[in-house]
Amino acid sequence: MTSSRAQPAEAYVWIWLPDAKEPVVAGRIAQDRDRLVFNYGTSYLRREDAIAIYLPELPLRRGLIEPLPGLTMPNSIRDGSPDAWGRRVIINRLIGAKGADGGVERLSELTYVLESGSDRIGALDFQVSATEYVPRHNSEAPYEELLEAAARIEKGVPLTPALDRALYHGTSIGGARPKVLIGRDDRKLIAKFSSSTDLYSVVKAEFMAMRLAATCGLEVVPVSLVHAAGRDVLLIERFDRIKEHDGWRRRAVVSALTMLGLDEMMARYASYEKLAEIVRHRFTAPKETLRELYGRICFNILCGNTDDHARNHAAFWDGATLTLTPAYDICPQGRTGNKATQAMLIKGGNRMSTLAACLDAAPDFHLGETDAEAIIVEQITTIAGAWESTAAEAALSPTDRRLFAGRQFLNPFCVEGLGERHGALGRTFEKARKSMVG
Repeated sequence: MTSSRAQPAEAYVWIWLPDAKEPVVAGRIAQDRDRLVFNYGTSYLRREDAIAIYLPELPLRRGLIEPLPGLTMPNSIRDGSPDAWGRRVIINRLIGAKGADGGVERLSELTYVLESGSDRIGALDFQVSATEYVPRHNSEAPYEELLEAAARIEKGVPLTPALDRALYHGTSIGGARPKVLIGRDDRKLIAKFSSSTDLYSVVKAEFMAMRLAATCGLEVVPVSLVHAAGRDVLLIERFDRIKEHDGWRRRAVVSALTMLGLDEMMARYASYEKLAEIVRHRFTAPKETLRELYGRICFNILCGNTDDHARNHAAFWDGATLTLTPAYDICPQGRTGNKATQAMLIKGGNRMSTLAACLDAAPDFHLGETDAEAIIVEQITTIAGAWESTAAEAALSPTDRRLFAGRQFLNPFCVEGLGERHGALGRTFEKARKSMVG
């Protein structure tokens, strides 16, 4: 066990600038009591091509930059830190599978960023040196080995050295489910595994939602399904990497949580209304982006994805403007009852998972009621029309078909509160739902 090891006091932040194939050191993040503070390096500030890691949070200037009020570290740097699954893997390696001796509490954020893999989402990495960049990679491993390693982590069983190396590459990405990063030829992928705690085929549910979202005309990352060791594996194309003839280019990414100036403890205040305001003022192609974002909200409600928290929305950052990334992590959630709420507020204090809430929010996205209703109707009819072919592609079992159709996808709670004014929309929904349920 290594829980008594000294925790790092600082880490150097390296960045891939736009169009660059190699990183440069941007600055230093350091522990200052119970928070992390940042300062840019002099050499970086002298560069003509230097960009702010994110504005307005980390402007290009000399001196110490403290976290925004209410935060314990810069959010744009936290975006590059591992989330629940990556932290579980790191805890397993450093202090034992069960978090022996209470060592988990002693692991700092700097430990997590320095112990996670280097091929993290976005264009940042963290190093112990300001002059030498040493990437933390793992060797490629078959899906079967990755699945075995993930299963051991879930059970709290220590990893063998070989399995530790196999799973290491997934420590730098977000989310709570078992996953790893995979590089194959000219592709970079995220592999998500089914979990031993799943009560239904969560991997296939996400595959279905992602494929149906794309069929509805939303911009979605490509996904595919493979089967290994008797389990399903979802392969997701990475949108933050661009393959070029002489290497890979990384794209800087910031989460909606960062754009909204919130951290995990304040995430319940994240709202689509405020995000739409940011889109109007800071995004490229704001009109088209607002329509796309509105479509994603409606689809999340229609497919039963209530895990639409602010880290599950993101934008590319080029140093001056923001551009919405393709949609990702659209995964229908299990329901114990009919009523549901979204992770983000839709309009005012309303987060109810209903189409009525979507229609109320339409003006925030510069959409009239007719246009907003047309978007919803098209999604409903597309989901129903493509249901059978998408379910067949996913090799969905009869049990999962009965569970997904009309419960997660096109749940009846969607149309609560529509009223007579939107009676035609309600009738379209019921007709589509019946065609799926049978």
